[in-house]
Amino acid sequence: MSVERDTGLMGDVVLRPARPGEAASISALAMRSKAHWGYDKEFLAACEADLTIDPAWCDGVRLIVAVGGEELLGYSRVSGEAPDGELDGLFVDPRAIGTGLGGQLLRAAIATARSLGMTRLGIDSDPGAEPFYLHAGAVRVGESPSTVIPGRMLPRLELSLISTAP
Repeated sequence: MSVERDTGLMGDVVLRPARPGEAASISALAMRSKAHWGYDKEFLAACEADLTIDPAWCDGVRLIVAVGGEELLGYSRVSGEAPDGELDGLFVDPRAIGTGLGGQLLRAAIATARSLGMTRLGIDSDPGAEPFYLHAGAVRVGESPSTVIPGRMLPRLELSLISTAP
């Protein structure tokens, strides 16, 4: 992946592959981001295992971080095998929500997925994030059961990665 810079967003932000030694910091960011949306402590505690990043996922390809100076501001992660990919995480630090960083991370995930030969990304979306993905071109294709709370259903979305431009 090439490094992407944006000097108009919270200073100088760099998108780059995650490093294994950053796994704990990335996990903490995911928890901060999830907490921003007002979930209670019990729900957040139940989410902790799902939001913990395995250092092995920092393979130099599939997990991208956004860094401003020395500060971790967000990440996106792609999994799966072509042609079907999965957006397995996209989180932005609460201070950077609404700045366009989420869109940058989604575009980076899409570029990564395409480079791996994927033609679509499945997304099990947090209900609060569904409008973000729909705005980016995803379509709702159903629901998926939560891996955290039995009986809770999440919006199941799909994003086509096939360009329709001539």
